[in-house]
Amino acid sequence: MVNHAKSNGEDLNLWNIVGREFDKAAANLGVPEGLLQQIKACNAVYYVQFPVRIGDRYEIFQGWRAEHSQHRKPTKGGIRYSEAVTQDEVMALAALMTYKCAIVDVPFGGSKGGICFNPKKYTRDQVERITRRYTVELVRKNFIGPGINVPAPDLGTGEQEMAWIADTYDALTPGQIDSLACVTGKPVTQGGIRGRKEATGRGVQYGIREAFKHAEDLKRHGLSSPLEGKRVSVQGFGNVGYHAAKFLSTEDGCRVVAVGEVDGGVYNPEGIDIAQLAEHRNRTGSMKGFPGGRMLDRPQDVLEVDCDILVPAALENQITLENVDRVRARMVAEAANGPTSPEASERLSKRGVLILPDIYLNAGGVTVSYFEWTKNLSHIRYGRMEKRLDEIYREKMVGALEQSTGHPMNERMRRELIQGADEVDLVNSGLEGTMQNAYREIREQFLSDPGLGDLRTAAFAVAIRKVARSYTEMGVFP
Repeated sequence: MVNHAKSNGEDLNLWNIVGREFDKAAANLGVPEGLLQQIKACNAVYYVQFPVRIGDRYEIFQGWRAEHSQHRKPTKGGIRYSEAVTQDEVMALAALMTYKCAIVDVPFGGSKGGICFNPKKYTRDQVERITRRYTVELVRKNFIGPGINVPAPDLGTGEQEMAWIADTYDALTPGQIDSLACVTGKPVTQGGIRGRKEATGRGVQYGIREAFKHAEDLKRHGLSSPLEGKRVSVQGFGNVGYHAAKFLSTEDGCRVVAVGEVDGGVYNPEGIDIAQLAEHRNRTGSMKGFPGGRMLDRPQDVLEVDCDILVPAALENQITLENVDRVRARMVAEAANGPTSPEASERLSKRGVLILPDIYLNAGGVTVSYFEWTKNLSHIRYGRMEKRLDEIYREKMVGALEQSTGHPMNERMRRELIQGADEVDLVNSGLEGTMQNAYREIREQFLSDPGLGDLRTAAFAVAIRKVARSYTEMGVFP
């Protein structure tokens, strides 16, 4: 199923776009052509049609699961539910997963899946039946398993769908001690990990935070430190957009001046209270009528407001030649997959706009999914063994400090210093360190080869080199 969508002469087919970005980065890496073709190709795509009883009739649903690269096992990637899902989109997203995993040094190959339907048009019970039926198809064709292929949430899916997938897999493959590791993004009570739900949004925060540590880079793009006080516009108020906006405003002191969704957007140059906006949207089902700002006339207006940092956290191809000249941000932080077309990206770069590419910035989810997967395989919660020992050492240090100074600490400070690291603390620490290291590696690649042009091409170059090294070390390509 090929989608050759075009706008203003642009080819907006995501599979074609990813291929063009790959070719651009690979041109001068010195990697053998045959190996480049192996890395670029999508290894396998499973297409399925299956019936599900909906009310008094049966509906036929179309689904896909793509495995882009098996240079690492298992393959990893989310499952999305959307009426816009196509085979090309699934293949492209699987390819991006391969490159993301390589960039953040997570030992997975890339995969992606999807079902072409809008879950909002169905009841909870109907979505459950569709999810379980899709899982049966994946099990039947060996496209799911802890050491084979591990799905995760994506657009239109979340913890509940992952719990249904895990339960169905366990029922169909009895006796497997590691069956919970067949999928990540599960509820904490069902083998999930604390911090996974907000991981992609938190990864966006950490990536932007790391970029703002390099003053000389910021100066070239008309920006300056600190991150505190910067004006942020966020497109998309789902899981990723909400958490990115929340953390940037509450923890980094940014001012979120605009938030957009499919039904419109809200603008307030003084800053939007994200918690209040979320409460209003959850209560009413819409951003309309929110008293903390004025409504934007069109949903896409959120991309064009005057701001320092634009965070597109919705779908692909949101910034194209049609609207790129109206984008006024100095930094575009790509929280979604493929939100900027290649032509628009090139035009933004020529204008001096700093683009933090999706294959880096969107990698927080798969990083914490890796933590969840290893937790399921080890069968122990992170922090459980060492937390109390850590607190004992901290208590001794605080006691020694009080004794040497002759002044007892106030109770609140004492509790904060003594508290040991719990699972979510370890997850966030590991995620932040991963995003820091990945950004620095991309930046070093960019600075060592100015011909790459931008951070996106540098990120692809980093990924290609790592995947190529894996194939070479496996002996597939001597």
